[in-house]
Amino acid sequence: MARPLRIEYEGALYHVTARGNERGKIFFTKSDYQKFKEYLADVQEKYGVILHCYVLMTNHYHLLIETPEKNLSKIMHFLNSCYTTYINIKRKRNGHLLQGRYKSIVIDKSSYLQELSRYIHLNPVRAKMVDRPEEYPYSSYNAYISDIDELVTSTAVLSMFHQDIAIAREKYRVFIENSPIGEIENPFKNVYGGMILGNPAFIKSTLQRIDGNNLDNQEICHRKALQALHNVDDIITIICKRRGLLREELFSKDRNNLRKICIYLMKKYAAETNRQIGALFGGMSHLAVAKAYQRIIFDFKTDTSLRKEIEWYENELSHVKG
Repeated sequence: MARPLRIEYEGALYHVTARGNERGKIFFTKSDYQKFKEYLADVQEKYGVILHCYVLMTNHYHLLIETPEKNLSKIMHFLNSCYTTYINIKRKRNGHLLQGRYKSIVIDKSSYLQELSRYIHLNPVRAKMVDRPEEYPYSSYNAYISDIDELVTSTAVLSMFHQDIAIAREKYRVFIENSPIGEIENPFKNVYGGMILGNPAFIKSTLQRIDGNNLDNQEICHRKALQALHNVDDIITIICKRRGLLREELFSKDRNNLRKICIYLMKKYAAETNRQIGALFGGMSHLAVAKAYQRIIFDFKTDTSLRKEIEWYENELSHVKG
């Protein structure tokens, strides 16, 4: 079974979640929630973790944490193993409490911190466990509107609303409680490679932190996306600039040779599938994309001018990365 790659670096911000084995409960009594919070306090003291937000649901939890050191794996091993041992002893049980490995996503702090805090704090409302987020006792929401939870560092999020803390708390409360649940877009639909959430520049800088040797492992999830050097916009921009074309002109069927070059570069350097590339070109089938790619590889061997042109684009792309 493919496993997720762990991206760790100093100062990284993560959304971390773990679920109960076979969707089972991980919190059984009020004291279990309290014990988990005690372990959160322990990891803060032991590893210097900054906890921005949390919510502890019946069968899973969400954390938004920042790691001053490169040590997420150590943090999560300590937290999950301590809590699992506690539950197993208390309930006289054996085996796994949590379902597989925890899931972690590296977050672009400047773009998604505020949005993810809302996602986390509204979890109990979405699950229809409470009508209002402040009614749920096992989240960090009340720390944001009344500062009653010493575990949480709320200043990073609240400072986005106002420099005066009292005003910021009220603005945050309005931001959360006036959010129409059904209309809020799930922020995780934009996750890249299963583990990075941010703008294109953030994604590129994060990919550069990955040890290339780790990506050679065939068992890594989303390996193609994580190995991708560029997004499709990089490729489209460079081709259009060299040929003096508008984006829509490149996608025209009259530009068949350029379309093939574009497809070749996307297949080689970007993470998009044949179907996704075909959609960019007005609904080409995935088979047509595959044939175009194979054709350009064949022509590349004998057509000197084509080879030189592609090499020019590849040289330009090498300057775009980073």
